[in-house]
Amino acid sequence: MMRIIIPAGLVLSLASAVAPATLPAQRPASQASALPAPVRDSLRAKLKAMMDSGNVASLSWAVSKGGKIIWEEAIGYADLERQIPATANTRYSMASISKPIHATGVMRLVEMGKLDLDRPANDYLGAGKITGLAGDASGATVRRLLAHTAGLPLHYRFFYEGGSVKRPSMDEAISRYGITVYPPGKVYNYSNLGYGVLDEVIAKVSGMSAEEFMRQEVFVPLGLPSATVSTGSGLDNVALRYDANRKPIAPYDFDHRGASAVYISAHDLVRFGMFHLKNHLKDQRPILTDQRLDEMHRVQTPGDTATGYGLGWAINYEQGYRVVSHTGGMPGVSTTLKLFPEEDVAIAVLANGSAIAPHRAIFHLAGAVLPRYNTGAQERAAGGGGGPSGLSVPPSLWGEWTGTIRTYDGKTTPFALRIESGDVQVRLGAGANALWTLLNGPSWRNNLLGGRFLGTIPSEEARRFPHTIGISLWLDEGKLRGWAAAQTTDEPVTGAMSSYAELTKAASRP
Repeated sequence: MMRIIIPAGLVLSLASAVAPATLPAQRPASQASALPAPVRDSLRAKLKAMMDSGNVASLSWAVSKGGKIIWEEAIGYADLERQIPATANTRYSMASISKPIHATGVMRLVEMGKLDLDRPANDYLGAGKITGLAGDASGATVRRLLAHTAGLPLHYRFFYEGGSVKRPSMDEAISRYGITVYPPGKVYNYSNLGYGVLDEVIAKVSGMSAEEFMRQEVFVPLGLPSATVSTGSGLDNVALRYDANRKPIAPYDFDHRGASAVYISAHDLVRFGMFHLKNHLKDQRPILTDQRLDEMHRVQTPGDTATGYGLGWAINYEQGYRVVSHTGGMPGVSTTLKLFPEEDVAIAVLANGSAIAPHRAIFHLAGAVLPRYNTGAQERAAGGGGGPSGLSVPPSLWGEWTGTIRTYDGKTTPFALRIESGDVQVRLGAGANALWTLLNGPSWRNNLLGGRFLGTIPSEEARRFPHTIGISLWLDEGKLRGWAAAQTTDEPVTGAMSSYAELTKAASRP
């Protein structure tokens, strides 16, 4: 789930280390109680129209109900240049659906008695540690990393094969960007780096690479032969990633593999969903107890206990159905997986392009298998819009705020805000060249002030790429604290790198 919804030698070593040269022979899917042919024909036509309108190379999907796969299929091409059709057994890049998969690996270590969810993540890390700025790093526990409540900032990095920027070590990435920009446990803030930290925890605790642990303790026992952790380079039976013009995107790596680096087929992804639905398939070993699965599906975020984020999963309601789900999106990838526990239904839809097609398609598939599900109403609800257009903040926030942005090298830059009811102005730096500019797309929700403005984060790493600055600042105890992220604007997208921002309200003028 991407909220806020983005080196040759390293890429090859990763792919060869964790990806088998060839896939084992695929099992035929059990399609007992399959959808009637007229229903499938109608749905296939709708899904193809969505794929074509989004200029996406392919869509692949799988649907299970009552512990059986009732329909799986694909349309379009996994490889446009070589005209290789996509199938339900084609491997797709998952983007953020990697999170519930890696969360399952973390919970496997808990099941094995090797990991405590409520201990600080730093207890399990090496030289690279989480740094406490807005709150004590000891509050950044394993559980809070899984639930995006550890206080870590926005972060995503893409390191393209053949590019000049090489992937850093995880110790370096964590030391630079693993900072608590909110007090741990107080704010839900979606952070890819948190799952990069968890990937490092898996490696340190298991004594093997995180990729190998996931293969041995998750993919093999759950019978998921297509599943692997990879950049896609050198991988067989794979859907290539394409941009909006259907041009292939070079393979890329991350400093948050646990958040983004899984490849898996629609067939195997829905089987992963079936494990989380407690279907107890004969060819799956129960790597987690049902009680542990329940814990993963329980809301862990502050506020509403019915909807929010669990341990690797988003929890919400659609059309009266409780949904345990995750989505994924990054260059050349759009994916969605939804579980409807009360109906014992799992649906996966995958695309090798950045588009809304999978997220719309899943509404139509759900409507075909869930008796009370209103596809049209769900599409309208997901479309949003129609809400108030102006910014409305409490008068207590009005006025001028001053403080600093602190980059990973410890340097600080003056930072100021002027806030009125419907307008926010921003100034970065000091002196004659530091001018006030408008905060674009300002938002105020759950005591968080957000938006984006033109400017440059003055760190060596951020200056390498054209970027704008996004902010998310939490009001608490008379301070605004949070992240200011250099969000790259070049194509293909290269990342978002956050620094710590803290401001206090200036005294009112007489």
